[in-house]
Amino acid sequence: MASTAPLTVSLASALKTTRSHQRDLEQLSPFELKDYLITLAKDSQQLSAATMLNAGRGNPNWIATEPRDAFFLLGRFAMKEARRVRDEGILAGMPDKQGCAGRLRKFLSKHKGEDGRDFLAGVLEYGVKVKAFDADEWVHELTDSIIGDHYPVPPRALVHIEQIVHDYLIKEMCDGRPPKGKFDLFPVEGGTAAMCYIFDSLLQNGLLKQGDTIALFLPTFTPYIEIAHLERFQFKIVPINASSMRADGTHDWHYPPEEIAKLENPKIKLAVTVNPSNPPSVAFSPVEMKQIVRLIRKNPDLVLVTDDVYGTFVPNFRSLMAEVPHNTICVYSFSKNFGCTGWRLGVIATHETNIMDRRIAELPASWKKRLHKRYSAMTMEPEKLKFIDRMVADSRNVALNHTAGLSLPQQVQMGFFALSHLLDLKDAYKHLTMEIVRKRRDALWQGLGIPMPPEDPTRAWYYVELDFMVWAKVMYGDGFCKYMVNNYEPVDFLFRLAEKTGVVLMDGGGFGGPPWSIRISLANLDDGDYAKIGKHMVAAATEYVDAWKASELVRSGPTAGKGQKVKAAAGKKAAGKKAGAAVARKAVKQAVQRADTAAKSARKGAGK
Repeated sequence: MASTAPLTVSLASALKTTRSHQRDLEQLSPFELKDYLITLAKDSQQLSAATMLNAGRGNPNWIATEPRDAFFLLGRFAMKEARRVRDEGILAGMPDKQGCAGRLRKFLSKHKGEDGRDFLAGVLEYGVKVKAFDADEWVHELTDSIIGDHYPVPPRALVHIEQIVHDYLIKEMCDGRPPKGKFDLFPVEGGTAAMCYIFDSLLQNGLLKQGDTIALFLPTFTPYIEIAHLERFQFKIVPINASSMRADGTHDWHYPPEEIAKLENPKIKLAVTVNPSNPPSVAFSPVEMKQIVRLIRKNPDLVLVTDDVYGTFVPNFRSLMAEVPHNTICVYSFSKNFGCTGWRLGVIATHETNIMDRRIAELPASWKKRLHKRYSAMTMEPEKLKFIDRMVADSRNVALNHTAGLSLPQQVQMGFFALSHLLDLKDAYKHLTMEIVRKRRDALWQGLGIPMPPEDPTRAWYYVELDFMVWAKVMYGDGFCKYMVNNYEPVDFLFRLAEKTGVVLMDGGGFGGPPWSIRISLANLDDGDYAKIGKHMVAAATEYVDAWKASELVRSGPTAGKGQKVKAAAGKKAAGKKAGAAVARKAVKQAVQRADTAAKSARKGAGK
């Protein structure tokens, strides 16, 4: 009588991290999960000759040199200015304003040929000739600020630096075609601080309430998802999914019209996007942007928060701040473009005429009374206080508003980074950073051995998001996909790479993307490393395919379907015992042919 024991399945080689442990670890943020993978990769590095390749972080491995050289050269001048006022060796005075521009010109004439000299001269002339700043006022703001001997005045932004950063945002975030009016800026400690301040002030000023409905464009930077779930906010999330697919069944990471149409819902008070997206690194297309603009007319009170940190990697990038300025709070971080994550430099921009101010003015009397009390120590007319200035005060619990603002040396470095693009009329630096990530993209695809996706002018290529399950279906069909889902966690591929090869990638599902997707940073490793990563990914994927084919062999043997339990690793031996070596060889051949036929069929269909 035939046995009723279930047929066993062949699996890829065992890992240190069991499936049940992987399932537990999947609950972590992808950034915390990455740290666990790094530990596994380091162990792999110690046990073999493999070099750990951590493509999980977005920190670039390049830096902008000219604005840094100029910053340190200005620091030398500022110290001379301080000692000019008072010099007791270990103690000096404060830089003097009168005549400081002339003294800077003399200083620059003595330092010809030094790194940063020409750039610093350009900084001076841009302020005087392009912006019509008073020369002494401009130079004194820079020298006194780089010394860091005062609190920020005004607290929100230095007068001249704000105008410089404004010019940068108009050039890079608005493609040089700004809307009417101007933007008010609040320099902050990086994009992360910006998001904390924004969510806090929206809540403090009654524009959002605990439990409100917000929309998140997904995939997105994981903390935006996590913030929404915090006890203080407990927002209901409407996902706007980048679920658009090409004809060949692969993602193009754009938003179908029916997804964007969700913004018509009047219950949605806030929509948050990273544009270009993280991880897919794809910006809104003109079609998507036009649909959003149209929908704002149907939901005019909707507040849009856009994080545009990767905008400079897309040619002719145009932010929501340019298209729907009155509804948009723009967050921009200098960290990725200029390689300055350690400087913590970001800026919040709101249009001088915006719906946040209008909605605050329309709040019920009870809310107005509450807010009048909150901000009354700052001004005699709290009701006239702009939302962005409330944000500055809220960032210091209002009571410490007089000491608010980004540190002055940081504001100077931010201004110099901005000026590096304003003075670079050929955009040489920007084109160079674009070239770097695209060269690494090409190396990755070479290692993967798969066709490049169609050209898309909205792609930044700072990151790549690859969906393992899409590849599995295109190459091997639904049978292989079912095998993977039944036998592995979506993060198993990441653990396999880390343990076996020392490659660290990130879980795309943790960013709100497809559960089997993977984020690869093209910013933080040497160019040649990406071809290696691609090859390691292919090798890891091949383990699954081989195990699946072995399982198909067992199922296609002479005992398949009769309920006999067969150890997959010994499938060929078991088949031989039943029907002889010839039958086993035939079964192997048939199983392989079926898999290869399915793969060819899928590739043929993808080419249509």
